[in-house]
Amino acid sequence: MKTTLATLALAVIPTFALAQTVEVETATGRMAVPAAPKIIVALDLAAIDDLSALGLKVAGVPDITPPAYLAEAFANTKIVGTLFEPDFEALAVMAPDLIVAGGRSQTQVAPLSQIAPTIDMTISGDEFFTQAEARVVAYGEIFGLEGKATTLLADLDAAVAKSKLAAEGKGDVLILLTNGGKVSAYGDDSRFGWLHTALGLPEAYPDLTAETHGEAVSFEFVADVNPDWIFVVDRGAAIGQDGEAAAVTLDNPLVAGTNAGKAGQIVYLDSARLYLSGGGIQSMMGTIAEVTSAFAPDAS
Repeated sequence: MKTTLATLALAVIPTFALAQTVEVETATGRMAVPAAPKIIVALDLAAIDDLSALGLKVAGVPDITPPAYLAEAFANTKIVGTLFEPDFEALAVMAPDLIVAGGRSQTQVAPLSQIAPTIDMTISGDEFFTQAEARVVAYGEIFGLEGKATTLLADLDAAVAKSKLAAEGKGDVLILLTNGGKVSAYGDDSRFGWLHTALGLPEAYPDLTAETHGEAVSFEFVADVNPDWIFVVDRGAAIGQDGEAAAVTLDNPLVAGTNAGKAGQIVYLDSARLYLSGGGIQSMMGTIAEVTSAFAPDAS
């Protein structure tokens, strides 16, 4: 592997050195990357989401069943490994002008950089929404599509404003992720926290621990918190895994006895969109539309 990557680096670096570059914001700070690259590989679904929204077609994607709305972006596109393990040989043959990594492929940025210019576009932490917006700006700058990026972000701002208005005064929210029979809760500084911070949804339990994978909770906890709304992400459904569905997991007297359960305000979100490609602008627009529709069915 080391010999192969070193050989490839010798072949790639001179081309990159001669290419026109543009400096953009990435997860690791500002970086110079090739301007308007032609052959693009994206190993992160949020990145594929953004690039697709800008009208760009990537040449290589990870081996995964994407959310339905990204099916066209994946169609007739070369598979170059998985979300976690890139296929370095396939990438070497492809010789991309730019590799976009992030999230589950973040740890592969260094070895990927020996194949082609690689940027880490991970979106994470309590500034998730701001970072997601920054990624759209960066892609617009890389591909000379700043105007399109501005339009996408204006549409996002409008959707956020509409959702905030719909949710105003409708009560507090607890975000739960189910995984088989297990349940985790997510606070405002988690991967799903932007639903609270960007859309202004009050937290039903503000003291949740900041955890990437959420804080494991019991049904008794859910009953004690007694949220007005429960937003549910079904991890098993998102990744196509067999097992107990979220609706079955949450079908018990403790959850049914909450304000959310009694009022029919348990909302099952499109989990693949939120769990797999969260942070992509199309993903966020879709989730925001679901939230808006839940609070104001007649407004969507």
